[in-house]
Amino acid sequence: MVNASAVAKLWIVALGLMFLAPASVAAPVSLPGQYFRLIEVGAEQVEAKLNAEPSATIETLAAHNNWRHFPYAILAPAVLYAKQHPTNRRYHDPKMLALAIRIGDMLAVECEKGRNDDLLDGEWDTYMWGEAYRLLKTQLGEDRRARWRREIEKIVAVLVSDTEARLNFPWYATPYIRTSPNHFSSHAALLLLGGRVFENKAWESLGSRVLHRFAAEEQTVDGYWGEHNRLGPTTGYNYITMTQVAFYWEYTHDPAALEALRRVTDFHKYFTYPDGAPVETINDRNRHWNVDSWGHFGFSNFAAGRRYAEFLTGFFKPDGLGLDNLGRLAQDALYYHEGPKAPIPQDLPRYSHEMAVPAGIRKVGPWVVCLSGIFNTQAVDNQFYLDRQAHISVFHEKTGMIISGANSKRQPELATFLEKFDGQTFHMPISTRLKMNDKEDHLSLAYNKFFSDVFISEPSANEVRMRFVLTGKGDPPDEAQLNLQLVLKGGEVLETAGGKKITLGAEHVELSPEDLGGSIRHHGWTLKVDPTARLTWPIFPFNPYQNGPETTLDYAVARLSVPLRTKPGMEHRGFRPSEQEILFDLEVK
Repeated sequence: MVNASAVAKLWIVALGLMFLAPASVAAPVSLPGQYFRLIEVGAEQVEAKLNAEPSATIETLAAHNNWRHFPYAILAPAVLYAKQHPTNRRYHDPKMLALAIRIGDMLAVECEKGRNDDLLDGEWDTYMWGEAYRLLKTQLGEDRRARWRREIEKIVAVLVSDTEARLNFPWYATPYIRTSPNHFSSHAALLLLGGRVFENKAWESLGSRVLHRFAAEEQTVDGYWGEHNRLGPTTGYNYITMTQVAFYWEYTHDPAALEALRRVTDFHKYFTYPDGAPVETINDRNRHWNVDSWGHFGFSNFAAGRRYAEFLTGFFKPDGLGLDNLGRLAQDALYYHEGPKAPIPQDLPRYSHEMAVPAGIRKVGPWVVCLSGIFNTQAVDNQFYLDRQAHISVFHEKTGMIISGANSKRQPELATFLEKFDGQTFHMPISTRLKMNDKEDHLSLAYNKFFSDVFISEPSANEVRMRFVLTGKGDPPDEAQLNLQLVLKGGEVLETAGGKKITLGAEHVELSPEDLGGSIRHHGWTLKVDPTARLTWPIFPFNPYQNGPETTLDYAVARLSVPLRTKPGMEHRGFRPSEQEILFDLEVK
């Protein structure tokens, strides 16, 4: 147990370190004041756009970059008008009221035409409108109030039968409910909101029953809600489910919800890189995810959560703020809980955290290394769930991501290991184990014909060392290899010890062991590689939303592959211990 004096000293040290942090770390901000500043600028930008295009429709506005969720725009002026706070300069500003009404009337017109399914993204967009209605209903006038209510109620009512049908399903996960948990929890939150605002007890009860179960039963001890199953997280979408549980807590104060928020705060504060992005290595749906604006108000129930919300908010800039973020930051401003703060892992010179499932993360100085031994069955016919095939990521505060642990689908060439025999390719482990300590983290990955022990020594100021020790099992595979996904930057130069100097573009690059010469230099880092390593660039990973590969270099990776040298015969009861050792040294000066 850490006493108050020790916590205070730690917080002072953390604040001092923040002033020495590199540019990739966000500058400190003060909440909720920064929320109000951001949404004020965002609301003004929306107002300017509507004034410049008076004949614009929701459809034409949504076509603009980062404006797909145009209905999100309504909540910012509504909160600015209705939320009294010393840092909110636009409280009771008639211009904000007029802007919110203008947007709400646009939504009503389209819904009256029966276009809500085309132009509103279901529960998320409707929540923004419903929340704005709640805040402004006394200012709308009788006719407008009735008009908005009628159209909002139509949308909410559609959710009732589907929610009732799923209420007692075994798990609120995709294989059972045939949607994702983040959507189902959002349905429930909208029912709760609609029930409260429109005094519909049946809706309120239904939404509350679902959200209580999300809080009390569905969350794992590690603080996440599994989308496909409970064996591993879907990090980005976890923010969305958490937002709905946080909303439920605001209106019910169910103790189970507060405990769920405590666990999810711990999960996210540990599995967030110093640049604010969620750690991709443990994610089974997304290879990349931006800094998140969802649910900060849920974190703000706790001292460390307030600092975490502050940390995330520091990455948002007023210029070009997308409407998704505008709406969610407005929600954060509306429900934020002020209070003392405590340091988070990103503030500290070092931390480590190991989950109940085989995954863990360690930060030492500027380095962050994540190891994941999470493995499970995946939905082969569902494009939105990736194969859990990648197991290592390395991030540096100066250079960003260097080795990606992002998963993919139908791309065994990007798996950490693959093996081929009997005409088949296998690229996901069948058993794993993770052991972490301050001197060396040890991940074991077992496949059909071999297993590998992965040892990562505690990083030094400038270097991370990775050692893969292979043990063969039974007859060797026809082919097997180790792969690392290197995050290379299009337009920048890649140099090798073998004398190659290449400006990376869309052109295919295939470098042999002789070309590499034992090391690679790029974007401020140097990687010493196995003498047999080869490099291929670019590889476009799978994008679940396109059900196909990425199309831009922004998301391309290079594959660094090392063939496994398997030996025939049974050396020791069917095993060949320490059959091969593969070393990598990664350096950033």
